[in-house]
Amino acid sequence: MPEKRTIQRARKDARDGKAPSTQAGEFVREEMDHIREGKHGARSTKQAIAIGLSKARRAGVKLGPPKSGTTSKQTSTRTREQAERDSAKGRSGGAKKVSAKRSRAALGALKKEGHSAASHAALSKQARSAAARRAG
Repeated sequence: MPEKRTIQRARKDARDGKAPSTQAGEFVREEMDHIREGKHGARSTKQAIAIGLSKARRAGVKLGPPKSGTTSKQTSTRTREQAERDSAKGRSGGAKKVSAKRSRAALGALKKEGHSAASHAALSKQARSAAARRAG
């Protein structure tokens, strides 16, 4: 569940007419903070960003699913479908009971991961590689 402060920031961005990606950035920032604080880890920077985007979609940010890739590292169908499910959950607004066992297992798995995914160096490397892919 995202923090109230994060949701407020994202809503303010929406009111100001900012792009959905800017609104979602608040959730990604929160995720990076959680990793740095030691609440949990992430296998990679890409995974940390994905968790933040998923939270944003579930919070109602109008962020579409990723485009199916045309490069060698194609966006999997599974990823797209999950993003669509997250968006649907954000639209419905209905808080369905979440499985405590599943939540605990997911958090337990993330706690075993490292914390370097949210380092400045890792974020910089991820941003550079993403920019390079866009420039092509």
